[in-house]
Amino acid sequence: MWQVMGHEKAVALLEKSLRGGKLSHAYLFVGPPHVGKMTLAMNLAQALNCQGEERPCGECPQCRRIAERKHADVQVIGLDGRMEIGIDQIREMQHAASLKPFEGRNRVFIIDGADHLSHEAANCLLKTLEEPPPNVQLILLAVNERLLLPTVVSRCQKLELGPLPTPVIEQALSHRWGVPVEQARVVARLSCGCLGWAVAAFADEGLLSERAERLTALRHLAVAGREERFAYAAQLANQFSRDRESVQEVLSLWLGWWRDLMLIKGGCGNSITNVDQEAKLYDEAEGYRLGEIKGFAESLQRAMEQLDQNANPRLVLEVLMLAIPKGKEEAKTF
Repeated sequence: MWQVMGHEKAVALLEKSLRGGKLSHAYLFVGPPHVGKMTLAMNLAQALNCQGEERPCGECPQCRRIAERKHADVQVIGLDGRMEIGIDQIREMQHAASLKPFEGRNRVFIIDGADHLSHEAANCLLKTLEEPPPNVQLILLAVNERLLLPTVVSRCQKLELGPLPTPVIEQALSHRWGVPVEQARVVARLSCGCLGWAVAAFADEGLLSERAERLTALRHLAVAGREERFAYAAQLANQFSRDRESVQEVLSLWLGWWRDLMLIKGGCGNSITNVDQEAKLYDEAEGYRLGEIKGFAESLQRAMEQLDQNANPRLVLEVLMLAIPKGKEEAKTF
């Protein structure tokens, strides 16, 4: 049984390929964080090694060991706290790929964060993509495919996993995880279409508290002085060197806030994401013109793209701090 939810077209394509014995040797799953890419990759790994009649059954020893991340033939390669996935990691994967499966029928290698492959690692990976060993499946997971070498993308079958509609997440939370209806409604809106985040937020209330604290800190920057803003930029830049994904999450959260301000300013307040902060959003929107909101949202998007392209993080973030428009409170500070 496929565990991924809301991506019926992707599942149907993989099922058809499995039945016809026409699976691609390499797949590229593209979509935002927590949208279901890893779940789908693990389901495919199960299907390739499943001992049941309907693959993946989820119950046989192979499926259970893969779900528990204990299967010798299913390996996840990721950043592991690094800035990029290096060539040594890919060489280790290639050595493992040259060996016969140990306990299953197929070896499956999942490259999580493939858009953060170093240039050398990506070129090294091309050899395996061009001449894959038998019984070896490669699955690349990426948020931004534009950061991948075109030659890598062209050698994979791409499946796009877009954000899920809010009602789908709300229904899944209520029916499958037993989340109270009102809580499911709020968490579904906050998830931005990513079911994985919604489930994690329900299981760990600390995630919602951390999210609220981050928003408070980000909102404060609009009324903070330049020194305080630059100090925050330095803090984020240092954090980026250790965990770039967490910084991108902060900037995505900030972008979502300014998107909500833009929606309110444009008379579409019923479509905002941060429904738990609605009163604060309406109050803050009064202090900006629509052009100012749009301009800073574009600055945020530009900064995120520059960080993806390995620009100097401190410089990028300091420039972003200077782009914050003056709200109704800030004019008193500067």
